[in-house]
Amino acid sequence: MFASLSDKLELVFKKLRGHGKLTESNIKDAMRDVRQALLEADVNYKVARDFVKAVEEKAVGTEVMQSIDPGQLVVKIVHDELVSLLGGTAAPMAPIDKSPTVYMLCGLQGSGKTTLCGKIALWAKRKNKKPLLVAADIYRPAAVKQLKVLADSIGVGHFHLEGKQPPEICREAVKFAEKNFIDLVILDTAGRLHVDDDLMRELEEIQALVTPDETLLVADAMTGQDAVKVAEAFHARLHLTGVALTKLDGDARGGAALSIRKVTGCPIKLASVGEKLADLEPFHPDRLASRILGMGDIVTLVERAQETIDVEKAQKMQERLLKSQFDFEDFLDQIHQLKKMGPLESVLGMIPGVGKAMKGMTFDETEVDRMAAIIQSMTLKERRNPHLIDGSRRKRIAGGSGSSVQQVNQLIKQFFAMQKMFGSMNKRKFAGFPRGLSLG
Repeated sequence: MFASLSDKLELVFKKLRGHGKLTESNIKDAMRDVRQALLEADVNYKVARDFVKAVEEKAVGTEVMQSIDPGQLVVKIVHDELVSLLGGTAAPMAPIDKSPTVYMLCGLQGSGKTTLCGKIALWAKRKNKKPLLVAADIYRPAAVKQLKVLADSIGVGHFHLEGKQPPEICREAVKFAEKNFIDLVILDTAGRLHVDDDLMRELEEIQALVTPDETLLVADAMTGQDAVKVAEAFHARLHLTGVALTKLDGDARGGAALSIRKVTGCPIKLASVGEKLADLEPFHPDRLASRILGMGDIVTLVERAQETIDVEKAQKMQERLLKSQFDFEDFLDQIHQLKKMGPLESVLGMIPGVGKAMKGMTFDETEVDRMAAIIQSMTLKERRNPHLIDGSRRKRIAGGSGSSVQQVNQLIKQFFAMQKMFGSMNKRKFAGFPRGLSLG
């Protein structure tokens, strides 16, 4: 989402690196470019003005050590100010420590509110909590059914009362939760195309009846400054406890994420970073600041890996790599593990330095699916012994996977090259040990 802003900031820092030292003049020039970059990213103009002023005040007169160039110092100052702008520290969701804890989600139509309800339910279930999805949107066609489908897909409870008004549905849902030992009640309230009094009165009534532990505004990050205005309007009537930003994986300019905390005073608590129900992250200001400045986000990458990768399988895989026993079964397993971590472009972008190297590159996720289809069209014997795959077998595999023989050939060639690379790495690792020396 922040690719354009990241590119423009990188140009600013590159110019500064060309100067021997920081001066008031080159700092002012740089900050003028930073302000322009923020405005073009759809950041609120007052927020952009205050941000630039804060950076300029810290940079002017700062003594630069000989080991640090001016560009590096300004990057550090900009990073710190971005973290402050985004809220400083992560604001956790209200703990699910009583039965029931109630989360109330509100927002405009199309913001991704119903899907986010499902994502939060899955997140709670993975923490061994028992969630209940409550369909309190009786106006949008198929809204109740959509929430029911989401609930069924992840195996959690669903509550709705036909013919009742949303406040009564929510009140009865909480009573039901109390009797049935539900840990978390998630209220999917009605949205509108725009903020109006009828909507706000209904939400105020629900809030008064059930006193939710968390009142979360779901804001579409792709709507720019409109998301900030919506947050202000909702917060004035409902006293929000936080904001969840959806569609942060989109290609919009991202100004809402940088403005909403400063303008409303509401902490951003959650970030929806993909279409899958598992694509939900706690919002960490320091990590987003690092991504914007092209520094990657290795902490989130490690956390995702810990959530999705089977440690026992990974250890066995490492042993097979060291013994040069890596085969297509292992390759297929790695493809599945990688897909669980999210979109490939997003995963690679978290690795420091890789984001810049990927600039201008596009990733076709269907190509990964094609590779998996080709491997799945092989027999178990062929996967475990790829050298068996001759011309006739390649033709059969191509037909079974809907691929061309050339595509099958390319995958097998890539596999053998990777196998050879792992083998040579293993040899280099032990080349320095004298014969007979035990590693045990």
